[in-house]
Amino acid sequence: MSKAPGSGSAPYYQQQQQQQEDPRWKPWMVPLILIASVAVFIVEMLINNCPAHPSPYGGCVARFLHRFSFQPLRDNPLFGPSSSTLIKLGALVWDKVVHQHQAWRLITSIWLHAGLIHLIVNMLSLLFVGIRLEQQFGFVRVGLIYLLSGFGGNVLSALFLRNGVSVGASGALFGLLGSMLSELITNWTIYSNRAAAILTLGFIIVLNLAVGTLPHVDNFAHIGGFITGFLLGFVLLPRPQFGWMHRHDLPQSSQPRSKYKPYQYVLWVVSLLILLACFTVSLVMLFKGKNGNDHCHWCHYLNCIPTSKWSCDSR
Repeated sequence: MSKAPGSGSAPYYQQQQQQQEDPRWKPWMVPLILIASVAVFIVEMLINNCPAHPSPYGGCVARFLHRFSFQPLRDNPLFGPSSSTLIKLGALVWDKVVHQHQAWRLITSIWLHAGLIHLIVNMLSLLFVGIRLEQQFGFVRVGLIYLLSGFGGNVLSALFLRNGVSVGASGALFGLLGSMLSELITNWTIYSNRAAAILTLGFIIVLNLAVGTLPHVDNFAHIGGFITGFLLGFVLLPRPQFGWMHRHDLPQSSQPRSKYKPYQYVLWVVSLLILLACFTVSLVMLFKGKNGNDHCHWCHYLNCIPTSKWSCDSR
């Protein structure tokens, strides 16, 4: 005997519907970002040409690579180019962004990496997080989250860190992590084992932010990227209700009235307004030359916590 709608077959039916409404995209953008980042790093080393520029810190590392050899470890312990090369290619430097009107550095620095170790760690993280998101939501939405999160991370970094050179995709990667968390929240009703999922993801996020409080890590870029991605996740990653795509095949009483649940609409509006407000205020402060530390006297602890083992003064 067939069962009527709403009987014991409903959970299975909803599961089948959800599988049909959750198309799998073939990921190509994330691998392309990886290829582009590797290509940019090769260009960095080509332009750096360590043997042609003697360093006071010693000889080049891996000299058999000739002009692709790395700076002395005392100069760059990550096996990469010099700071001057990174600046030439578009690294984030506060003075150049604010006083020399080179705002493009807020974008170009996302594609640069300080060294081979930096590149490998970031690209492995990108594959681990980005492939899954692109499979589920496509390249347009994930690409927007990646770029806007990298931009947001750099804006916050420039507001609080006026000295030094900043490069890397860490802000963009933290944005993908933030969007995973908000996606889990906004699509809460479709997941099983929700508590385990949010605890696991929360642990990964907290652990990575905690590592960012060590010296020589730009945790403001991590935090800015995470906040941007978290808010964008509510805007770009909500899933339709069960049965929306096939609502015309359902009985009138079982058809969803709207594509999304009411709380998803609320989160969409609130997150978008907060995101626009944060970008507006941050950019105005940045280009007016404001120092974020003057308005938040404890925020420097988010970037580095001094201990008896290390100092944060160099940051």
